[in-house]
Amino acid sequence: MSDDTKLIHAGRHPKDNHGVVNPPVYHASTILFPTLKELRNFSSATVTYGRHGTPGTFALNEAMCEMENADYCLLASSGMQAITTAILAFVKAGDHLLMVDTVYTPTRIFCDRTLAGLGVETTYYDPAIGGGIQSLIRPNTRMVFTEAPGSLTFEMQDIRAIVHAVRTCPHAKNNVLVAMDNTWATPLYYKPLNHGVDLSIQAITKYIGGHADVMLGSVCCKAPHTGAREDLRAALKDVRRDLGHSVAPDDVYLALRGLRTLSVRMERHQKNALVIADWLSQQELVDRIFYPALADDPGHAIWKRDFTGACGLFGFSLKSGTDEQMAAMLDHMRLFGMGFSWGGYESLIIPVMLEGSRTATKWDVPGPCFRIHVGLEEPADLIADLEAGFERFQKGRA
Repeated sequence: MSDDTKLIHAGRHPKDNHGVVNPPVYHASTILFPTLKELRNFSSATVTYGRHGTPGTFALNEAMCEMENADYCLLASSGMQAITTAILAFVKAGDHLLMVDTVYTPTRIFCDRTLAGLGVETTYYDPAIGGGIQSLIRPNTRMVFTEAPGSLTFEMQDIRAIVHAVRTCPHAKNNVLVAMDNTWATPLYYKPLNHGVDLSIQAITKYIGGHADVMLGSVCCKAPHTGAREDLRAALKDVRRDLGHSVAPDDVYLALRGLRTLSVRMERHQKNALVIADWLSQQELVDRIFYPALADDPGHAIWKRDFTGACGLFGFSLKSGTDEQMAAMLDHMRLFGMGFSWGGYESLIIPVMLEGSRTATKWDVPGPCFRIHVGLEEPADLIADLEAGFERFQKGRA
């Protein structure tokens, strides 16, 4: 089946729910067992305790596996929790982690604070390293963490080259995992597991939820094949239990609802974003645009080769500007809100602060930078809002 069809039908079992189209919401902690034998053999039961899953969470698990071409899905209470769980399941004291320098800032903080405190060393690497990643792999390297495009500045990574380098590294002992934060593309536009990635991570909070009202994340993997290094599912299941993971049933319901319309929303996000990016490219104030879907973007060739679409999130920079000018522009936007998330139906814009967020690479842009999320509004209205904002920026006042 095509992805569009999977999105509509994956995880739905109306016959099991009295014909109801959508899986019901299960608010559950205690699950009752009718016999002592079934209680003692609870590990073989489908539903055993609310924290371990209900028919609602199993439905979302099934749907995510369908979309990711995965065999197991761990649900987390946020995208950040999905990231930390994916790392903690496999990285231990004495191990070495390779982390892309453009990674989501809270992930960097987790590495520098929590992982360092646990005796894990992190090395940050240039997102453009490609197959050169092999030179950074040590005998104790356990994971290479990727994110494409990168947070805030949207550099692409050659995931194919990185995976090949990891798999052929002579001293890696076939023990290095590749993980990827794939929230930008969603499994609709890029399927990491199909490209050799071991762990595919999503902030379901963003595009899959799609309505700015869900907090969820996921980690997906495949079952081991003949000669595989290890069963990744077992480690993820263990860390889920050990860390007490549990997801809210109402968020699960909303995520399933959002999943059904993901394709039509993503198509509109991409269409609108290309219109806005094209308009920005014609503005005298604008210095650069950071969007892999544009033909002149440095990462466009990789994006075109591996991805089947783009979302509505990208960045741009201005040639110059002050804080007062940015405030005049942003404080009075009518349609673009300021907020730290993205992926919902609404348009957002925030200034990008890169101080302290790079250690392996340098970000050298003269003027202020912005991250923009183009929502589902009429592009002409969004352009009018940006145009008025630029006018205020030039004047330095509202």
